[in-house]
Amino acid sequence: MTAAMSEVDVKFPLEFIDFSAVAEDACRLFHGRGHTYAGFEHMNIDWLPPVALITLYKEEENDYLLLLAESLQTQLGEQCKTVLVQFRCRERAPTALFLGEECHRTEITENGMTFNLEFGRAQNTGIFLDMANGRQWVKEHAENANVLNLFSYTCAFSVAALAGGADKVMNVDLSRTSLTMGRDNHRSNGHDLKRVKFEGVDIFKSYGRLRKHGPYDLLISDPPSFQKGSVDIKRDYSKIIKRIPELMKPGGKVMLCLNAPELGEQFLFDNVAEHCPDCVFQEQLAPPAVFKEAEAGKGLKVLIFTYLPKAD
Repeated sequence: MTAAMSEVDVKFPLEFIDFSAVAEDACRLFHGRGHTYAGFEHMNIDWLPPVALITLYKEEENDYLLLLAESLQTQLGEQCKTVLVQFRCRERAPTALFLGEECHRTEITENGMTFNLEFGRAQNTGIFLDMANGRQWVKEHAENANVLNLFSYTCAFSVAALAGGADKVMNVDLSRTSLTMGRDNHRSNGHDLKRVKFEGVDIFKSYGRLRKHGPYDLLISDPPSFQKGSVDIKRDYSKIIKRIPELMKPGGKVMLCLNAPELGEQFLFDNVAEHCPDCVFQEQLAPPAVFKEAEAGKGLKVLIFTYLPKAD
């Protein structure tokens, strides 16, 4: 390690992190991708106890990363057993151990719920931290509900719904691997799997199956922006919104999520107005405060509607 490199502490993003507020729950510590911190636009840091995960979208020198990892572990204290770096800037987004113990899988907590995470197996760990407020909203609004969770990934919304007293949840995702982790998530929370269904099917080809288990009190749609061969959200979101009347109970809640930086919330408002005008806007959920964006509308968008069909 060079002497010059040992003096770059001022260039670390740790000065922007309030470590006194770090608790046992998982959270994002630093959000450089929001472009509000000059020089750190290529870096995020997550606290996934006992793992600190640094995610890079541009290469950094190895010595710099080691110093950053050491400083991060020092700030987090004994609770931090591992520091990993994921290189999103490299093919297949590999993850490397920089400090501490090997860790390929862990359980994290969030607002009283437990989720399983995996490191190094796929690009994503198993949960999206910017959706924490969305999961909490579902937990608070799911009592006695029949819930449809579209693009369910690892079923975090389903866990939140059951934690909030939902009667039953239907999870739909093309990835059976993600649904398997979803089952593990429910087991980790002690949930009755008889109240949860897992359908590894193409949503756009399975509306008959979705109707069979409806109508629903709560519909959650959190699609990927683009998935080769299956989803192009700019083209496909309207297909989901058109189906709301055949899936929902009158008075049911609809959560529409969008994480495409190039599309603002107006994209959702316009699609609802055109394809399901009986959906009445209720509120917009903001992500946790750490997810600051230099340009409004670039980050996660979550809109809540109530389906109120007019009487014939």
